[in-house]
Amino acid sequence: MIDRIRRFYPFFPAVFVLLNIFSPETVFASGGGEGSSLLTSISASILAATVFAYLANLIRQPLILAYVLAGVVIGPQCGLGIIRSESDIQTISEIGLILLLFIIGLELDLKKLKESGKSLIVTGVSQFLLCLAMGLGFFLLLGVTLGGSGPTTYTIFGITVRGGPYDLLYLGACLSMSSTAIVVKLLYDKFELDTLAGRITLGVLVFQDLWAIILLGVQPNLANPKVLLILVSFAKGGLLVLISFLISKYLLKIIFRQIAKLPELVLVASLGWCFFVCAIANLFGLSVEMGALIAGISISTFPYNLDIISKIISIRDFFVTLFFVGLGMMIPNPMNNPGLLLICLAAAVFLIATRFLSVFPVLYALGNGHRVSLLSAINLSQLSEFALVITAIGIKSEYGHVGPDTLSIIIFVFVITSIISTYMIQFSHSLQKTLSGALSLVGIRDIQNAPTEAAAEAYKEIAILGFYRTASSLVREILDRKQDMKDKIVVVDYNPTVHQKLKALGVKVYYGDISNMETLHHARIEGARVVVSTIPDSILVGTSNLKLIRQMRRLCPHARVVVTAENIKSALEMYNEGADYVIIPRVITAVNFLPVLETLVTGKGPDLKSEEMQRLKDRGEEVVLI
Repeated sequence: MIDRIRRFYPFFPAVFVLLNIFSPETVFASGGGEGSSLLTSISASILAATVFAYLANLIRQPLILAYVLAGVVIGPQCGLGIIRSESDIQTISEIGLILLLFIIGLELDLKKLKESGKSLIVTGVSQFLLCLAMGLGFFLLLGVTLGGSGPTTYTIFGITVRGGPYDLLYLGACLSMSSTAIVVKLLYDKFELDTLAGRITLGVLVFQDLWAIILLGVQPNLANPKVLLILVSFAKGGLLVLISFLISKYLLKIIFRQIAKLPELVLVASLGWCFFVCAIANLFGLSVEMGALIAGISISTFPYNLDIISKIISIRDFFVTLFFVGLGMMIPNPMNNPGLLLICLAAAVFLIATRFLSVFPVLYALGNGHRVSLLSAINLSQLSEFALVITAIGIKSEYGHVGPDTLSIIIFVFVITSIISTYMIQFSHSLQKTLSGALSLVGIRDIQNAPTEAAAEAYKEIAILGFYRTASSLVREILDRKQDMKDKIVVVDYNPTVHQKLKALGVKVYYGDISNMETLHHARIEGARVVVSTIPDSILVGTSNLKLIRQMRRLCPHARVVVTAENIKSALEMYNEGADYVIIPRVITAVNFLPVLETLVTGKGPDLKSEEMQRLKDRGEEVVLI
C-alpha cells in the first residue's frame, strides 16, 4: 500500500493547486452570479471525485466510498469548505438518481419478477413491517420517547439527545429502508442484478419505495393520520402505472417504430419519456424516483432498450458521481457532539442485524436456501437515501416532528452502513459462505440432496457446472434430440427455481456453489467423463473458468474439461491450462451464421424466416434462466 501511495506522490502538488484554485476566497472573489457558482461547484466536485477515485483504485477500495470522501473533504460541514452551496450538487445528483432508476426499469424483466413470485412478494411486504417492529422496540428500550407537542430531550447511554415528539416513529421507519442507489450501483458493477438474489433484492427495494410513499403521505398529518390519505396515495401510484403503460402500449410503440433508425432521436425521446413520467409523478405528489422506475419498466419490452441503456450509462455515471459527492457534503462534523457517534454505531449494528432477522428466515422458509437468503440480506444492509429525505422534511419548522440530533443520527447511520455494506456486498460471496457454515453448525441446513440418495446413485457422465442461458439451450437440445443422454447428466447450480424445474423434467440436479470443492465432491463430479462450464467469466461469481479447470484436474483428472471464453487470448490461456475444448460464443455464432448470411445474399434456398419461426415455436424451451 505504501508503494502505491508513493506512486501517487507526484500528483500531490497538483491537488493542492486545484484546491487553491477552487478555494472559497478564490471562487467568491471572481463573482459571476449563480450560474458561475453552480459551474464551479460541479467542476470542483468532479475534480475531487477524480483524485479520490484514483487513490481508491490504487489501494483497491470501492469508488463509492471515494466519492463520499471527496464530498466530505470539499464540503462545508467538516471539510475545506470549497463548496458551500450544497443545493447545487443535490439538484444535479437527483438527476443522476433518476437516470439510474430509469435504466434499472429498462433492464427489469417483469416476467422474471413474476416468476420470482411468492418469495419476492412475501419478503417485500414482511421485511419493512418486521424491521419497523424491531426498530420501535429497540429504540423504546434505549429510552427514545413518543408523544408530546414540541422539542424534547432524552438520554441514551448517558448522552443527552435533542429530539422531537415523533423521534421513535422516524427512527424505526427510517432504519427499515435500504439504499436503492448504493445497492443498484454495486450489484450493477458486479453483474448480479440478473441473479435470483439480485432480483429479490431489487423487488424488496421497490416495495420499500411503496412504503416510503405511504410514509410521505402520512407525514403531513402524523398527529392525526387519515386512512383516506393512504388510500389516495395508493390510488395515485396505481393511476401513474396505468397511464404510463397505456401510453407506452398505444402511443410510444408507434413513435419508437418511426424513429428507430435515428439513434440520437431514440435517446432524446427516451429521456423525454422518463422526465415526462417523473413530472406526472411529481404532479400526483409521488416521488420522481418512482416515476423514473415506472417509465423504464413501461418501455423495457421495446427492442431498442439496449441501445437506450448504452447511451444513457455515461450520462448516468456523471450524475451519480455527483450524487455521492453531494451525500458526502451532508455529513455533519462529529466533533460537535462526539457522544452521538456511540448511538449511531449501535443503531448501525442493529440495522444490519435486522436485515438478517427479517429477510433470511422468510426466504429460507420459502425454500430459497442459504445462498439466496443470505445474499439478499447482505445486499440490503444499509440505510436508504429516502430516510434522509423523510427526516429532513420532519425537522422543518412547520412539522417539528424530530430534533436536530435525530437528523444527525440518521445521517451518520447512513454513512456508517453505506461504508460497511459496500464491503459486505463487494465480498458478499465469501461472507455468505462463512455465514452458511455457521448456520449449518447450529442445525440450519442448506437445500441439498439427501446423503443416502447421493451415495447410492451411480456417477453421471456429463457434469454441467452452472446453469445459464447456453446450458439451458443445451439441456433443451438433449431433451429434444438425445433422450438417451438425459440420464447421463448432472447439473450443479445454486438457483432453487432452476433446481425445481430441472427435477420436474427428470434431469439430475444438485443445489450448490460450483466454486466450492466440497459441493462438487458431494455431487460426485469425480466420476464424470465430461465437465462443462458454459458461463463466461463476466457472469461467474466467486470463481473463473481457469479456476474451474484447475479444480477439475484435481477432482476428476481423467475427465474432459469444456469451458467458456469471451476472447481468443483467454481461450488460448485456458487451452494451455488444460482445457480440452473452449467455447467462444461469438466464434460459434459466426460459423453457424455464415451459411445463413450466404443464403440471404444469394436469395437461393428455403424461406429462412418461416423455418426459423416454426423451429423456435416447436422448440418449447421451458428450462430458462429466471
